[in-house]
Amino acid sequence: MKLINREQIAAMNIHYLYYSLEYFLDTQAALGVKTIELWPGAPHFFLDSMTYSDCREIRHKIESRGLTAKIITPENCTYQYQFAAPVPEIFRKSFQYFTNGIKAGAELGCKIMAINSGWGYWNEDREEAWKRSVDMLTRLAEEAKKEGICLAMESLRPQESQLVTTLGNTKRMFDEINHSHLKVMIDTTAMGVAGETLEEWFDVFGEDIIHMHFIDGNPYGHLIWGDGNHDLGSWLKILDRRGYKGYLGQEITDFNYFEKPDLHDKRNMAAYKPFIR
Repeated sequence: MKLINREQIAAMNIHYLYYSLEYFLDTQAALGVKTIELWPGAPHFFLDSMTYSDCREIRHKIESRGLTAKIITPENCTYQYQFAAPVPEIFRKSFQYFTNGIKAGAELGCKIMAINSGWGYWNEDREEAWKRSVDMLTRLAEEAKKEGICLAMESLRPQESQLVTTLGNTKRMFDEINHSHLKVMIDTTAMGVAGETLEEWFDVFGEDIIHMHFIDGNPYGHLIWGDGNHDLGSWLKILDRRGYKGYLGQEITDFNYFEKPDLHDKRNMAAYKPFIR
């Protein structure tokens, strides 16, 4: 059954960390991928609180291969920047870092920047960290509006944050910020760990879901399709029934895929092939 368009599958470069950006792009073009969710991390792309890579050069590398960058996803888990940073100086620099991510995304032609709530100290009052996250995301939504970008907020796993880790948390944050340029994305790993379903997320958010990190899992792990326990066909049928036309970001982060990532991506695309129109 043909359930998705090829353009909906958005390849990410994060598991090509030890390969060049050109190698990643050449691989995706050969696999028939059309859409890129760019992880603007070194060595592929330099982004910090003060500057970022030449987007004209990067955009040319992408588009000259028949690809288009639609989503930008600044690193926010392993680098020093995050959305609810408790130290004032780091909070200010994080705001500038993510603002630069928005600007870079606009220059690359992206319409979405993937984000999350960030986290606070686990030995502080959760509500204090929550306030910082609301403040940061509200300000970033204003910056995104200026650049014609929409923020798409995902939930995290409990091991990553004490803020937005469930559907209920996501709804609270979404309602408190209440900004036209802050929407929602589903991370299927975080969703699975929380024991939630796609149907439940669509029941709550409907058309406000504009992006997904759509990967296999056990439910932990950001896995290639076929390496986890989820049923790709059943999930795609739900998306089709719900009228979802957004992107399916392939956020493959398990270190087992960092060696020969092209071979793993080939397996991943083979899993999708029966469902592509």
